[in-house]
Amino acid sequence: MEEEAPDLLCQLENVQGLVDALSAVRWKRHQDAVVELSEHGIVLIVEESGCLQAKVYLKRELFVRYEYNAQGRPRFGVSLGLFIDCLNTYSVPGQSSSIQIQYPGPDMQVLLKSLDSQDASICAQLRTRIPETFAWDYNFEPAGTNPLTFTVKSAALREAIEDLEWPGSSIQIILQPDPPSVILRGEGHGDLQIDLLYHAHTDLLAAFQCDHRVSFKYKYKFLRATTSNIPGSVIKENRGSKVTIGRGGMLKVQHLIPISKMSVSHPYVDSVGYQQPGRIAYIEFFVKPELSEDSTNDY
Repeated sequence: MEEEAPDLLCQLENVQGLVDALSAVRWKRHQDAVVELSEHGIVLIVEESGCLQAKVYLKRELFVRYEYNAQGRPRFGVSLGLFIDCLNTYSVPGQSSSIQIQYPGPDMQVLLKSLDSQDASICAQLRTRIPETFAWDYNFEPAGTNPLTFTVKSAALREAIEDLEWPGSSIQIILQPDPPSVILRGEGHGDLQIDLLYHAHTDLLAAFQCDHRVSFKYKYKFLRATTSNIPGSVIKENRGSKVTIGRGGMLKVQHLIPISKMSVSHPYVDSVGYQQPGRIAYIEFFVKPELSEDSTNDY
């Protein structure tokens, strides 16, 4: 009897890039994640308290091999920490380690296998479970016809949020068109405010779009989770993160994380060293605002 093909069999040439992408959405020690498979790629989703959600998009172009045989879109739950720890065992500093990922195994596991040696291979099995239904809808709706958005250097965004830390506090984010600026304000035993002026800080604030003033507060621990584990490679390359405020104050923070090593000789890197979109993992965070009677919003 012919053995049935697995739902997914794929190969990735740089394990460390995948570790970086998944670590970016790990904000506490014990976290469960849901993995959804499709012919277009893999999406990993984590959530907390119905107020914070993160998604990692791994498009099929990231993989050197991607064989998809499933009907529909299989979903399974895993421990995010165990998944990252398993992948880390295949990562060798200074090298692009290749692995094969298969789902499901005989007992519905995720099977991992190293591909770098012809003489021996390291294999691992990651137990999965039936995922729970998510408590809230993470569909992001734009706030009107003109997006309220800005792009800021990832390192600057992380530093600004960390500087505004007050125990148990919130951070207020204000966008205003005149003068074009982003204001981050923390409140505790006193006030601390960071102003990013679009015309004055073009080295930090790469793009800005806002046609009316908006102001929302977000719980500090949730806002910090959106930047606290940005990998060093993103900070070193001085990449930017895009921040958008949607309907009702829903905040979306987007990061781009390189999966393959930067090399001009690589087929996915062009002559000036820029990676094509297929070699990038897309990370999205969604943060619900705090509801307060004194919010000043033009909705």
